[in-house]
Amino acid sequence: MAGGEGTRLRPLTNTCPKPLLPVLGRPCMEYVIRSLVKAGVEEVFLALGYRSEDVVKALGNGSELDARIVYAYEDVPMGTAGAVKLLEDRLDDTFVVGSGDTLTDADLSHLIDFHFTRGAVATMGLTEVEAPEQFGIVGTAADGRIERFKEKPKSEEVFSRVINAGTYVMTREALELVPCATKYDFSKNLFPDLLSRGMPLYAMPLHGYWKDIGRPSDLYQANIDMAARRGEPSFIKGAVTEGEVVDEGVVADGAEIVGPSFLGANTRLEGSRVERSALNADCFAGEGAEIVRSLLLNGCHISASACVTECILGRGCFVGPGVSLAGTVLGDGVRVEGPESLDAKR
Repeated sequence: MAGGEGTRLRPLTNTCPKPLLPVLGRPCMEYVIRSLVKAGVEEVFLALGYRSEDVVKALGNGSELDARIVYAYEDVPMGTAGAVKLLEDRLDDTFVVGSGDTLTDADLSHLIDFHFTRGAVATMGLTEVEAPEQFGIVGTAADGRIERFKEKPKSEEVFSRVINAGTYVMTREALELVPCATKYDFSKNLFPDLLSRGMPLYAMPLHGYWKDIGRPSDLYQANIDMAARRGEPSFIKGAVTEGEVVDEGVVADGAEIVGPSFLGANTRLEGSRVERSALNADCFAGEGAEIVRSLLLNGCHISASACVTECILGRGCFVGPGVSLAGTVLGDGVRVEGPESLDAKR
C-alpha cells in the first residue's frame, strides 16, 4: 500500500511520495520489499496513487530487489482494504499486505508460519510503542487470537501499548468481506467486522525493527536508529569519529563525526562537525559548520560557520555562511542566505 499523500511530512512530500523518502540513502519502501523477498514473496503488487510515476521510476520492475513488481493504480482513494480489494482477482489464496510508509526490516517468515499454524483468516503483525493513541491497539489471548481492537484510542481508552504494525497475512476469505467500489479500511472496518463475526483473527509481534515515518521527527529517528543498527565505530581518513557510523564514501578533511550517523556517497566535510545526523549523497559542509541531530537529503550545501540543529532539509537546500537554523523543515531547493537565524522553536 503506497498511495497516500503523506500530508504530515510536508513540505518534503510536496516533491517526493512518502514511501520514497530515504532511510540511510534508500527509499523507505525498499526495506519493506526486501523483508517480503526474504520471507519468500516473489511477486509484489504496489497499490499507488499520489505521485505514482516517481515510485515507478525509482523501483522499476523490481529486479534489483530480487522481486517482480507489478503496479496498480487508484483513480480515487479507496482506503487500505479497498485498495487491496481492487487486486482481488490477481492474488493467491494467501497473501501478505504491507505498508510502504512504515520502515521495517522484520523477518516476516515468522508471521507467515504463525498464520498457517493457527489456521487464521487474517494475522496481524504487532509492535510496541510508547504513545499508542495514534495507532490501533490490540489485546490478544495467550494463543495470539485477537480479543480486542481499538483504532486510535483516546488516552482513557488505552488498554495496551501493543499496536497494529500495518503488516498482515491475509486470505481471500477475509477479503471477500470487503465491499466492492467502497472506501474501506482494514483497521476501521474489516478487522472489527472479523471480530464481530467470530472469525479467526490472530496476531503476533514482529521480529525486527519497525517505525512509522509519519512525521518529520519520525523520519529523522528512523535514520538514526538504522545507523545505530547497521553502523560500527570506523576509521574515516581525515576525520575523528566516535560511535556508530555508516559511511558510503565520505571525503573528510579535519572533520569530527559523532554517531550514530550516516554519510552518503560523495559527501564532503571540510573542518566541520556532524553529530547524530544523516547526510545523504552529494552533501557538503564547510569549515566550522555544525550539523547536529539533523537529516539532510541529497545535494545539500552547508556553508562555512553555519549551524544546522534538529532540522530536516530537502534535496538541494543551501544554507549560507554563518546562518543558524534550528527546528526547521525545508522543502527541496530552499536557499537560506545571510546571517539571520530561523528558530521554529521560539
